[in-house]
Amino acid sequence: MADRRVVVVGGGVIGVCCAYFLAKQSAEVILVERGEIGGAASFGNAGSIAPGHPPLNKPGRIRRSLLDLLNPKSPLYIPVRWDPGLFRWLWTFRTFCTDHHLAASMEALAPLGHASLDLFDGLVASENLACNYERSGYYEICRTKEGLVEAAHDASMMRQYGYHPREMSGDELREIEPAILESVVGGVFFPEAATCDPHRFVLELADRSVRRGVRIETGRGVSEVLSTGSAVKGVRLEDGKILDASAVVLATGSYSANLTKKFGLRLPVRAGKGYHRDLELEDASARLLDVACILAETSVFCTPIAGFTRLAGTLEFSGVNHEMRPRRLEQLTLAAEDYLHGVQGAVIRSEWCGLRPCTPDGIPYVGPVPGQSGLFVATGHAMLGLTLGPVTGKLIEGYVSEGRTSLPAGALGLERLE
Repeated sequence: MADRRVVVVGGGVIGVCCAYFLAKQSAEVILVERGEIGGAASFGNAGSIAPGHPPLNKPGRIRRSLLDLLNPKSPLYIPVRWDPGLFRWLWTFRTFCTDHHLAASMEALAPLGHASLDLFDGLVASENLACNYERSGYYEICRTKEGLVEAAHDASMMRQYGYHPREMSGDELREIEPAILESVVGGVFFPEAATCDPHRFVLELADRSVRRGVRIETGRGVSEVLSTGSAVKGVRLEDGKILDASAVVLATGSYSANLTKKFGLRLPVRAGKGYHRDLELEDASARLLDVACILAETSVFCTPIAGFTRLAGTLEFSGVNHEMRPRRLEQLTLAAEDYLHGVQGAVIRSEWCGLRPCTPDGIPYVGPVPGQSGLFVATGHAMLGLTLGPVTGKLIEGYVSEGRTSLPAGALGLERLE
């Protein structure tokens, strides 16, 4: 690929991973980012690398979601407003909440999760990435018998795909993590998982990409993908400048549909807003948790990251905006207080929100655009952007350099939109 120029649009974890692996195969790579590298959804997500976990599309999800909308403490929030596009998206989402689709999703994503975790291990070690990477697994902790039954069911599914979750009693959990309250009745430990500082990971990998020859241009938005007939020839920047290229990779998250619609490809990607609140204990040397936990009934992820604990979660469909709702932030703390000691006395270090690109079938769009030579898409990872970042980069590198990939990724293809 030494004679091939590739433009990667988007400087989050997906775009940076694509640029890194393309450059590793000697492609000439230009990465263009409207803002700063890792400044959007990659900046403040949970920092969880959690492969193999079932996607949102589960039987009964719609009924539960309707009940959640009536619960002010629910992780789901949809403001009352007229939004036909969202209504269509939710209707399509509903059609994928079946046992058959859940099995198909696990079949597609579980092997890629294994591959991505191995790539994380290799990247952090070989490139000496300073991003607080810890291969320590995580706990899903439950306050109700219903939550424990669902966690055990998820664990049972994951065992079919080479994962080794272990069910634990509340007392066993408290022996390992004393901060867990007596109200927690049990949970599951997922060993094939890791955590990191997601922003640091993206910045570090971007630095290693530059060392491999990637040219990064920040503060440069792309207004259009240029083509001649059915072949890509580059991109036009918002300032009018043209970057010639024989391949273009769109890793633009919730904004991806804006650049594909001219090719007749309407990506049904919706922005699902997530929040974080970082907490510090009064004793700066102490940690609330040693290992990450997900609070099962509230879907809040609690991640220990060098000197603080990140509470991350919620799913808000309120459009493409970065308006932070104080009530949603407060719900993160209220949720953690129901599961963990020490939250009330903690100091708020930072608050943030970001947009996750969500697909109605819960599976990312990764691969070539049908009928348009040289155009590739890598988006729709929802809560799995960090988890699947490295393997997505490898997939795109294979598609761009060889027109195929050795990994089982057919279910991620864009042909399913036709």
